[in-house]
Amino acid sequence: MKMKTALTIAGSDCSGGAGIQADLKTMTMNGVYAMSAITALTAQNTTGVRAIRETTSEFLEQQLDAVFEDIFPDAVKVGMVSSSELICVIVNRLQYYHAENIVVDPVMVSTSGSALMKRNAVRTLTEKLLPIATLVTPNIPEAEVLSEKTIASKEDMLSAAKFIGDTYGCSVLLKGGHSVSDANDLLYANGGAVWFEGKRVNNPNTHGTGCTLSAAIASNLAKGFDLAESVKRAKEYISDALAAMLDLGKGSGPIHHAFDLNGRFSK
Repeated sequence: MKMKTALTIAGSDCSGGAGIQADLKTMTMNGVYAMSAITALTAQNTTGVRAIRETTSEFLEQQLDAVFEDIFPDAVKVGMVSSSELICVIVNRLQYYHAENIVVDPVMVSTSGSALMKRNAVRTLTEKLLPIATLVTPNIPEAEVLSEKTIASKEDMLSAAKFIGDTYGCSVLLKGGHSVSDANDLLYANGGAVWFEGKRVNNPNTHGTGCTLSAAIASNLAKGFDLAESVKRAKEYISDALAAMLDLGKGSGPIHHAFDLNGRFSK
């Protein structure tokens, strides 16, 4: 049986907890063949980002062509892309190859608070990338930027998700992890809204959670699950990882543990 495939287009995290490294681990543990196209090299760990060296547009295009011409991905996850030029390359190649199941994690600020996207790139993201996305997965601060709305309640989350989805023509998973009271996420798709309840885990090891969730969703889409089921499975995967309380570093620590190839936590 042919193995399903997934491509992550994102930045590298040398500490292994977020970015390309987190995506590759997550995709592999969720049972798909994982590939990558690197948008930037970062010198970072769980406590912060020290330096960023962006990939050239020409080299990113070569990476994408190399992947699509040989091992066509069943799903694509787009993570950290810091400039308008790189976003335009991604959009051009994804459209050229008629890529499907595109999950966009609009990484604007790292967990530690470091800016990861240039200001002018946000406009390019909304005008060019979101309209071809299957799903966009903003957290509350990112959704506030995309919707230009303040989010302080479940009603605000619904309003912002509806605005983003209706304006840019994509489904939206608005992550509630930055909420004070819960970790509930809202999926807005095809004009309807579904809440995915999550139990808040008192765990400081949150480095890479957004990367991991979006990569897990893309993996499940690649395997043929519908959007709601893919989100459900991804949330279960990341909740198990957080509940396991892995702590490796002096900072917040990555969340990754050993999972079997069906995405189930292995104690």
